[in-house]
Amino acid sequence: MVDADQTFVIVGGGLAGAKAAETLRAEGFTGRVILICDERDHPYERPPLSKGYLLGKEERDSVFVHEPAWYARNDIELHLGATVDAVDRTAKTVRFGEDGTLVRYDKLLLATGAEPRRLDIPGTDLAGVHHLRRLAHAERLKGVLAALGRDNGHLVIAGAGWIGLEVAAAAREYGAEVTVVEPLPTPLHSVLGPELGGLFAELHRDRGVRFHFGARLTEIVGQDGMVLAARTDDGEEHPAHDVLAAVGAAPRIALAEAAGLEIADRAHGGGLVVDERLRTSDPDIYAAGDVASFHHALFDARLRVEHWANALNGGPAAARAMLGRDVTYDRVPYFFSDQYDMGMEYSGWAPPGSYDEVVIRGDAGKREFIAFWVKENRVLAGMNVNVWDVTEPIQRLIRTKAPVDTEALADPHVPLDSLGS
Repeated sequence: MVDADQTFVIVGGGLAGAKAAETLRAEGFTGRVILICDERDHPYERPPLSKGYLLGKEERDSVFVHEPAWYARNDIELHLGATVDAVDRTAKTVRFGEDGTLVRYDKLLLATGAEPRRLDIPGTDLAGVHHLRRLAHAERLKGVLAALGRDNGHLVIAGAGWIGLEVAAAAREYGAEVTVVEPLPTPLHSVLGPELGGLFAELHRDRGVRFHFGARLTEIVGQDGMVLAARTDDGEEHPAHDVLAAVGAAPRIALAEAAGLEIADRAHGGGLVVDERLRTSDPDIYAAGDVASFHHALFDARLRVEHWANALNGGPAAARAMLGRDVTYDRVPYFFSDQYDMGMEYSGWAPPGSYDEVVIRGDAGKREFIAFWVKENRVLAGMNVNVWDVTEPIQRLIRTKAPVDTEALADPHVPLDSLGS
């Protein structure tokens, strides 16, 4: 069968799906490409939603992956505000949820992403309770933060992960009062461990953020539909005009699960199981982005990565695999964050308990340093804070698994390129 006779369907209109469609055309695919997006906005990137766009420093149009005319120009059949409610693997069809229309596919890519986890407590139906995942959420939250800043209002954030901290930074820049409630002993504890989590706590405390560690929200108190306070399981009550639930995201696997595709267990992040080619348990169905759970040979672990770079690189990798190209998806996980005047980039994977020590190169007190998570003198991960143009040598150390002298690793006068060789 020639390309022109084939139909490739992509379910999910985020960055992974849009980049997959782009790659199919760039690689010369001439068949039908159908991109189905359940939002009415054109595919967009998510990092600005908690960074530049939320702060009002980036225009709305800057978040979109492509200009609207790009899709028609490249013969991409884009369905906005549309859902798929069933995949029939035997007939190789997807069914639109609105009118039951069936579309046959030769290859199918599931890039359905993730959705915010909800707080299962009283009061979450109040008008002042927010999530941040979609462009519409960011538009609403931007107005909320501006109003809180004007009126000296209080924002309570449940969760001290990346979204919680980035919104806390934005809220403080608007002038709002901010309290962050987190059950673990430091921010980002499950990502960075206690050694670096404390640094982020200090950064935010210096800007006036209050933390309440070792506690969870148990109730959001309101009156006449409005938020008044947030209560925690240790009996504390925090004044609040608005609450942000930033307690993580869950992969959107309902469609895949109903189709009988293999799903990873929660211990491995859940998600849709794929191989090194991003192919699911069905050879004609692929997955990429937040929803995909893949075995990473470098770390000998199954990972589900919820970051921008995974969507940016995973979508094209899946597209090439769908075209029969030789693909092995083993990118070093990467993400970045901007909070106040501190920018950072993180490469690798080193959950608490997986490393022997954290080696600091530079001045952590001045927030200009690189941190390395090391096991048996091998670098598992590195985070550069206000130090730039070092991602490539950090990722080389991670990928080669070469043993390093930790004293040299900590010495800023020793070039990173000379280590591990």
